[in-house]
Amino acid sequence: MKDKKNTGMAAVAYFIFFLPLLTEAKKDPFVKYHVRQGLGFLITFFALRFLTLFLIAPLADSAYFFDLFFTLVYWVANLFLVTLLILGVMNAIKGEEKPLPLIGEWANKTLKF
Repeated sequence: MKDKKNTGMAAVAYFIFFLPLLTEAKKDPFVKYHVRQGLGFLITFFALRFLTLFLIAPLADSAYFFDLFFTLVYWVANLFLVTLLILGVMNAIKGEEKPLPLIGEWANKTLKF
């Protein structure tokens, strides 16, 4: 299990992904793993925000069905994001390197630094 400083920095990566890279923790592979996961989470957050606010929301004005659909998509996206955040922070605090569901493998393969 990792020491508390590194697990703390790994958990911080899910809120401010670049902060651990500004400290000595940037040399720790465990912290770098969670920084990649945190950046993947951030990219997913903005992608879902873009989809829900700019692509689906304009449809909500056109019909009641789309309004219900938008509300459902918005809440499901928020629930998904909160779940990812909680899982990522819990994995970091426990000292585990488990990828986030649906985006973790992509983030680990694609985001290299």
